[in-house]
Amino acid sequence: MKKYPVIISLLLLGVCSASAAEICQSDNTAVVSRYNESRRPQKSDRLFKSVAVDNKIAGIKAMLTNPKLAWMFENCFPNTIDTTVHYRVGEDGKHDTFVYTGDIHAMWLRDSGAQVWPYVQLANEDKALKDMLEGVIRRQFKCIILDPYANAFNDGPTGGEWMSDFTEMIPEVHERKWEIDSLCYPIRLAYEYWRVTGDASIFDEDWLQSIAKVLATFKEQQRYEGVGSYRFLRRTDRALDTLNNGGYGAPVKPCGLIVSSFRPSDDATTLQFLVPSNFFAVSSLRKAAEILEKVNKDVARADECRALADEVESALKEHAVYNHPKFGEIYAFEVDGFGNHLLMDDSNAPSLLSLPYLCDVDIDDPVYQNTRRFVWSDSNPYFFKGEAGEGIGGPHIGYDMVWPMSIMMKAFTSSDDDEIADCLRMLLATDAGTGFIHESFNKDDAGNFTRPWFAWQNTLFGELIMKLVNDGKLDLLNSL
Repeated sequence: MKKYPVIISLLLLGVCSASAAEICQSDNTAVVSRYNESRRPQKSDRLFKSVAVDNKIAGIKAMLTNPKLAWMFENCFPNTIDTTVHYRVGEDGKHDTFVYTGDIHAMWLRDSGAQVWPYVQLANEDKALKDMLEGVIRRQFKCIILDPYANAFNDGPTGGEWMSDFTEMIPEVHERKWEIDSLCYPIRLAYEYWRVTGDASIFDEDWLQSIAKVLATFKEQQRYEGVGSYRFLRRTDRALDTLNNGGYGAPVKPCGLIVSSFRPSDDATTLQFLVPSNFFAVSSLRKAAEILEKVNKDVARADECRALADEVESALKEHAVYNHPKFGEIYAFEVDGFGNHLLMDDSNAPSLLSLPYLCDVDIDDPVYQNTRRFVWSDSNPYFFKGEAGEGIGGPHIGYDMVWPMSIMMKAFTSSDDDEIADCLRMLLATDAGTGFIHESFNKDDAGNFTRPWFAWQNTLFGELIMKLVNDGKLDLLNSL
């Protein structure tokens, strides 16, 4: 780094001596050489191989002129299949895929659905990839049947570190934190797989059983008939890893919204009607209704899904909007039906920022746009800005830790090329030289980061680059 001021000074003077030119050439060669060294596992060590994914990587890399961007795309986009996918054929002869979240060797319904999501668009180009995706969907349906209140599962009845939690644990469950989005991500994935491939074989008896469990769970957690069957307590020194009031959480006033005891971050909610996840439920229920009607010919169950979606949507309009003195009408992060609103955003998706990405919220919706300005400002208590970068964090990691997921969600939900470019520059600058995206980084020091192996964020970065290429924004990428 000490060489660059010398070079700049020489260039400003209109002089480039032989020695300066040699330094330029030497540094450039070193940079190019570093970015030619893939950080993917050796081919023999990759857990799953896809010709379509490898072809897509080669094709996009050939288009990109920024060597670091091309390097990080190659490292990140295949990270899920390279390191977390465990594909097999089950005892029933059907495809079965267990997906680690990364450095935690359990399968979160949310994470696994998001991790493989970008590969769906390539499913028709690679039979093996299509089979693997089918296996994820089938595994998710089986998990929901086992326990619709669980957020994470083991690869078999192995038990684990959270078996001592005070809730109805079974050995197949890794963790039993009730989160609305755990039931939404599998529907989103199955719907997209069906839409892209036309394969409706996944919507069999397991699907029908799982969607029945989804409906029953959502309705129970509307709390019209009391607190319901779910409770959760954990002996812990971390307040957000357990629920108050005997494991039932803070009181709510039934209004049509669905309780989510925990957030997508696996932290306990403060006010239990988590607004972004209720939006996700509306979108997911309508997708489920379309499947039930067109594939299963189950009009009655489809109507049940649509009626619940309409009820939740109506309740969101009545209870989730807050008139902020600075930003106007915005969506609250959490509400309780009593008129209380928690104004913040958390980085993990679904979040308020991610609503157009995950849910049926129009990016130009004025309430969303007001909310977007609010969450990316110091009015959001979990917005952090420093020398290394800026973005949204959350109590899961704590003060001053920015989640790259929030930066990516800002790019996904932006129609401003300059804003997208700023997000990409920040992502490229905060990998700490690893070539991967991390769970979070310190706002003043990108070398201070959490979770070096977090497959969802890596694959999400690849998805973002693919989207920008598909949207005709190659010039933007190459201008970085």
